[in-house]
Amino acid sequence: MLDIYHFSYGWITPVLAFFMSFVGCLLGLQCAARGRNAEQGRTGWLVSSAIAIGGTGIWVMHFIAMLGFTIEGSEIRYDIPLTLFSAVTAMVVVGIGLFMVNKPQPTLAALVGGGTIAGLGVGSMHYTGMYAMKSTAAVGYNMWVVAVSMVIAVVASIVALWFTLRVKGLPATIVAAAIMGVAVCGMHYTGMAAMHAHAGHQNAPPPSGAQAMQLLGPLIGVICVVTMFVLIIVSLSEVENKESLPKMRLNATVRPHAHGSWPVASAEERDSAPTYPAFSLAASSAASSVGKANGKSLTWPRNTPNGPADISDMVS
Repeated sequence: MLDIYHFSYGWITPVLAFFMSFVGCLLGLQCAARGRNAEQGRTGWLVSSAIAIGGTGIWVMHFIAMLGFTIEGSEIRYDIPLTLFSAVTAMVVVGIGLFMVNKPQPTLAALVGGGTIAGLGVGSMHYTGMYAMKSTAAVGYNMWVVAVSMVIAVVASIVALWFTLRVKGLPATIVAAAIMGVAVCGMHYTGMAAMHAHAGHQNAPPPSGAQAMQLLGPLIGVICVVTMFVLIIVSLSEVENKESLPKMRLNATVRPHAHGSWPVASAEERDSAPTYPAFSLAASSAASSVGKANGKSLTWPRNTPNGPADISDMVS
């Protein structure tokens, strides 16, 4: 069995990989917050969030860490189409998860489903990127460790999507991005720990493909430029931190109880409910039969967040 080195350049590559994952996740959370509160341009913000988290936070982190990966006595090359495919995969699956959960009434089922899809996609991105790595050594994997890495990816994705719904304010966003960065790095190095290598055929031809810096250098540079562009857009926009966060429900439909009454709102829901000015329906004699009951005017109640008000509340 050949020796595998994950830190050929010392702590430079893992620290830089975590930093890029942190920056990508931080930017993605900022974009998701703007998409969550936006009346217009929601799709653009969520796409930008997917690019930031999937492209910079996950894919760039993965391949920066791979710059420090070597196998004893073996040459490593990268298949260009597969490497590009892995980058697209990371952004697409994160985007699917974001669009599934970022709704006016997010549901627990959508969160778990979106996180599962995103997590399995991120794991697929990781192992697609590893398959894109060509070497003169014969590479294999411990399937139990692979399974653990996939579980980490799914759990981390569910938590990350939950952050896009619940995190508000810069300090909380920074902490959430750091947690996401640790989770992404943990998934990567767990997956790398599953690998083992043996000597290949002595007369095997050198692997085809591009060297690490020939391919990864320009790709990482392009994605970093796109990330900076999105960062500039985010810095020039504003997000209203006073917007109420969406309530997580088991399903998206609010229905009355079996005995006919509507669910009772919490104090927070009542305080955040919009207030509408009362208006009289008895403005003319033609509407007097509708607008009056026993000589009393009917007015619309101000705060009714729980559905239709009782008719007794409308009599003033």
